[in-house]
Amino acid sequence: MGKIRVLIIDDSALIRKILTELLSSSPDIEVVGAAEDPLVARDMIKQLNPDVLTLDIEMPHMDGITFLRNLMRLRPTPVVMISTLTEHGAEATLEALSLGAVDFIAKPKVDVVNTLNDYADDIISKVKMAARAKVGSINQREIRQKNQIATEPSVTTVSPVQKGHLSRDAVVNTIVVLGASTGGTEAIKVVAKHLPANSPPVLITQHLPAAFSESFVKHIDLVTAMSASIPVHGQVVENGHIYLAPGDRHMELAKENGRYVIHLNDAPPVNRHRPAVDVLFHSASTNIGANAICVLLTGMGADGALGMKEMHESGAKTIVQDEHSSVVWGMPGAAYKLGCADYVEPLEEVATRILSLVKLHSTGRA
Repeated sequence: MGKIRVLIIDDSALIRKILTELLSSSPDIEVVGAAEDPLVARDMIKQLNPDVLTLDIEMPHMDGITFLRNLMRLRPTPVVMISTLTEHGAEATLEALSLGAVDFIAKPKVDVVNTLNDYADDIISKVKMAARAKVGSINQREIRQKNQIATEPSVTTVSPVQKGHLSRDAVVNTIVVLGASTGGTEAIKVVAKHLPANSPPVLITQHLPAAFSESFVKHIDLVTAMSASIPVHGQVVENGHIYLAPGDRHMELAKENGRYVIHLNDAPPVNRHRPAVDVLFHSASTNIGANAICVLLTGMGADGALGMKEMHESGAKTIVQDEHSSVVWGMPGAAYKLGCADYVEPLEEVATRILSLVKLHSTGRA
């Protein structure tokens, strides 16, 4: 494969210049153009045939979300969103990911020059990954249907009356721990959508910045019969609940006074991530072992693979998303190569496999 051809779309001349310089510093990337708005970009895409786009969200003439929706319908192309780390930016970015954008990165802090080297490493790696990613591999049929009936209630939304109301005293015998990264925001929703209200607790570590956590957990809560939230330190783990690790804090499973609780900490990043999947999985292998179900979904890199190996050796059942349905088969692929995946499942079957293992646990045959 030759150089990755990148088109930058951003209304800021300064951002276009910075992104051009940073991406061009990689010998594997060629910036073939920079457009100041989507209307200009539309013609440049036809002329230059880029492999990857970087796309700002707020631009004149046409916003990035509208442009992305049209692009994915007419000419699916790998896109890395350039996002602001705000509540509004989080909502727009999560919508972009649901429409088929591969990944996102924060806008560069142009007033903090000494951070640009780290930023360059991040955006170069994300563009390279995007060039290899499967565009639109996450339930695109459902997404297209949702866009066609945008004025109607979403078919995946669960009304409050359908939420489970389980006894706080119900014994927790099985816990699901799940990790994901690139492509994970949509993949997690697909899994959560198929979990009933009486499911065992699910602890999730998804690589996200802190500003995105609250928005993302609301998206999960809308599609599942379980109750999804961001836990606090020391919170008791209960059946029927999904717990999302808060951005920029590691989440661990601990056991205190015979009950499972969640611990949060600010320890240094692991595998360049905080929260890190390996941190969650290691704690689960130590504190619940064979009574856990461990899941790795789509994601770049290898975070979670070693932790899954620990869990496998402790007797936990392990599931990885298959390569075909993954946007990036990095994390699940790394676990598979370590030989610690009991089951390799397409995304739509992951929840079914989880529930079948829960039944095996409950009957004592797992």
